[in-house]
Amino acid sequence: MSEPQDKPFAISKRLVWEAYERVKADKGAAGVDRQSLEDFEADLRNNLYKIWNRMSSGTCFPPPVMAVEIPKAGGGTRVLGVPTVADRVAQTVAALALEPRTESIFHDGSYGYRPRRSALDAVATCRQRCWKGWPTPLSSSGWCRSDCSTTSSSRRVCASRTPSGVAAIPRDASSAATSVAWRPD
Repeated sequence: MSEPQDKPFAISKRLVWEAYERVKADKGAAGVDRQSLEDFEADLRNNLYKIWNRMSSGTCFPPPVMAVEIPKAGGGTRVLGVPTVADRVAQTVAALALEPRTESIFHDGSYGYRPRRSALDAVATCRQRCWKGWPTPLSSSGWCRSDCSTTSSSRRVCASRTPSGVAAIPRDASSAATSVAWRPD
């Protein structure tokens, strides 16, 4: 099957197939259209063609997501948006197409929403840099100095670095003189 050259976006059908295989491996629930993965597979060729055609022509727009409340560990619930199977395939196509192009421009110390990187990797890197004495930004509310951050887990990690277990952390990056003292939990 040849692909027309008049499409504004170069998205191969093989990439759409690879994205579908990843979505299939992840399984997952039906979205707002109530179409399960099995229902999607009933007309697989046509469904994948529609995704490829819309994405490569620039006319692919995501449908609404289905809101599902899930319980939180500490009580209460949070809302989770469940996309349709077709939208999950389209999102995976976009990620597969963009990731190789964008990954090289990220700083090596960037961890948010990156492949094969986790929050635990970020904490480990921060911890190593703290021990080296690097000023490491942790969030908009604090900086890592000779002590780490204001979270209880990092207080336990870094409190042993100060003789009294008391550390001063700037409330904002613009004013190092504004600080707050705390003791480890």
